[in-house]
Amino acid sequence: MKLEVKGIRKSFGDKEVLHGVSFQVEGGKALGLLGRNGAGKTTTIRILMDVFHADSGEILLDGAKFVPSRHQIGYLPEERGLYPKRTVIDQMVYLANLRGLKPREAKESAKKWLARLEIAEYETKKLETLSKGNQQKVQLAATLVSNPGIVILDEPFSGLDPVNSQILKDVVNELIGEGRLVIFSSHQMSYVEEFCDNIAIINQGEVVLAGDLKEIKKEYGKNRLVLAAENYTMEQLAGKVEKEWPELVEISGRNKEFLILELKPGVDRKGLLAKLAGADMEVERFGRYEPSLNDIFVRKVGEEE
Repeated sequence: MKLEVKGIRKSFGDKEVLHGVSFQVEGGKALGLLGRNGAGKTTTIRILMDVFHADSGEILLDGAKFVPSRHQIGYLPEERGLYPKRTVIDQMVYLANLRGLKPREAKESAKKWLARLEIAEYETKKLETLSKGNQQKVQLAATLVSNPGIVILDEPFSGLDPVNSQILKDVVNELIGEGRLVIFSSHQMSYVEEFCDNIAIINQGEVVLAGDLKEIKKEYGKNRLVLAAENYTMEQLAGKVEKEWPELVEISGRNKEFLILELKPGVDRKGLLAKLAGADMEVERFGRYEPSLNDIFVRKVGEEE
C-alpha cells in the first residue's frame, strides 16, 4: 500500500496555508510529518481525512484516487476528543459502530485493545475518572478499534510515563510490522527517529525537506566532524581551533560533550587529524558527526525562516 500526496494547496479566505504540499508513505514504514506550530500539519491531515477539501492537487492510494470513506482510517488527534462522562467501553463500541463494525465485533475489538494497552480494568469506568495517561491510552484504543489500515498519530506520547510509553512503542512497532500505513506527527524528535524511515518537514505551508531519514542524516553530516579533548574545556578547545586552524575548519556547533566542526572546501579528515596529532591535546573524541533529527529540524526550519 502506497499513499501519495501531490501538490496539495489550500486557502482559507484570501490566505493560502498550503502551497503545494507533496510527500509519500508506504505500508510497513512510518512517515514522520514534522513542522512548527501553525506550519500546516493539521490542515494536511484533515485534508487526508476529507474533513477539508483541497483547492488543488491530488491524493493517490496505490495509483488510484484516494477516497477516505472507502477505507478504515484511525486518527489519534493531539487534543482528546472522547466523552468524559461516558464509560470507556460504551464509547469505544459506539465509535466502532460508526466505523461500520457490528455490535458484537465492535465489543470484541474494544475489549481486545483495552487488554492490549493494559487498561481492561477501566472498561466500565467513566473516562473522566482516569488519569491523563490512561485517558491517552483509551484514545489510542479508540483509534485502533476498527482495525484501520491507515493510522495517523498526532503527539501520541502526550501524558504518558516511561512504562506506558513503552507499551505504546510496542503497539506502534506492531502496526508497522503488520504493513499498515502509519503517519506519525510529534515534536518529540526522539520518537520520530525511533519509528520513522522517512520524514517530511512542513514550514509555512511548504515541504522544505522530505525523504529517507538515514540518507538525510548522512547528507547533513557530510564534511562535519566531532572533536573533544580531555585536557581542554569546550571554551578552551573552541578558542584553540579558531586561533590555530581557521584555514581547515570552522565551528558549526557545540554542546557540553564536543565541538562540531565543518571542514573547509578542499580539506579532508586526514589533514585535520595530522594537525591534531601534532598538537598538545589528548584527543578524547574525533570522528564523523551524525546529526540528530532535532538538529536537522532546527537547522532546516531556521534556514527557511
